[in-house]
Amino acid sequence: MAEKYFFNVPVDYNASERLDSYICSNLISEKSTLTRSQVKAQVKSILVNGKEKKLSYKVSTNDRIEIELESNIPSQFDPENIPLEILYEDENVCVINKEQGMVVHPACGNWTGTLVNALLFHWNRNSIQEKACENTNEMLANRRPGIVHRLDKETSGIIITAKNIESQEFLAGQFRKIKNIVKEYICICCGRPSKNSGVIKTQIIRDPRDRKKFKAVENTTEGKYSETVYKCISFYGNYTLMRVRLHTGRTHQIRVHMKYLNCPILGDEIYGFQDKSFPNATLMLHSRLLKINIPGKEEIQVFKTETPERFLKVEKRLKQMYKKEVPVEI
Repeated sequence: MAEKYFFNVPVDYNASERLDSYICSNLISEKSTLTRSQVKAQVKSILVNGKEKKLSYKVSTNDRIEIELESNIPSQFDPENIPLEILYEDENVCVINKEQGMVVHPACGNWTGTLVNALLFHWNRNSIQEKACENTNEMLANRRPGIVHRLDKETSGIIITAKNIESQEFLAGQFRKIKNIVKEYICICCGRPSKNSGVIKTQIIRDPRDRKKFKAVENTTEGKYSETVYKCISFYGNYTLMRVRLHTGRTHQIRVHMKYLNCPILGDEIYGFQDKSFPNATLMLHSRLLKINIPGKEEIQVFKTETPERFLKVEKRLKQMYKKEVPVEI
């Protein structure tokens, strides 16, 4: 659940204060005292005079502030007996084929049933106590033990986790330099790209019209640089089965870049549309392969998964509807 708060900055206000600091000082009388890091961790939306603003915004006289905060954050995160498909495990790492619909770690709106809850049980760990930290990164890291990279809730497939601090740092270092590892996905898209293969290089920014979405843009220094390599595997009418590799790791990167190609992923409720031929399709995006160094192994390890059942069902229907076409290499 979420709670909404409204503030009108008085006409005699003459301080130079960040928005998060102003919110903290004014919430004291309405809610138990919050630190700036807690506000950042709990915020769902902030509007100033009807427009979205960052927490670093400097408050001005007569500002109308609307903030929505996640409420009822649990005091601890407990182990939960949730089945996991383990692809590989040793004393340092655990590689999982995450099912579609599972959230990776506790966060606003998803405090239970996450991969972290399942790993705590699988590893026979104790509950995690929620910490009130001044440092936001420390607070968030406390909720994500062993997590070094993420998959969207509706994206299935390979995710590697660390069972100790040393392994977490070892793996995290590789993900910071993502070109040294291979992350490969498959997806079924609505539409055909103009080229059968290519590299998408853009900045990714928050969509100014919807804070829950991201947008690929060019010719700007805003946002974060993002690079995706794609290759068409087969065509079925106006549908395309693609293989995708990431050279950067941005939130929603593949989904945003497929939208940028005018080939949104089938079943994508955020960046796509409801397809009449597949009205019940869920997100057709799967992390199928990971090549990475892991602690204690000299050679690069390769982890693979089978094609998910939902892909096989959609492909079977596509083959009934259209003749399969294989792209011609040029």
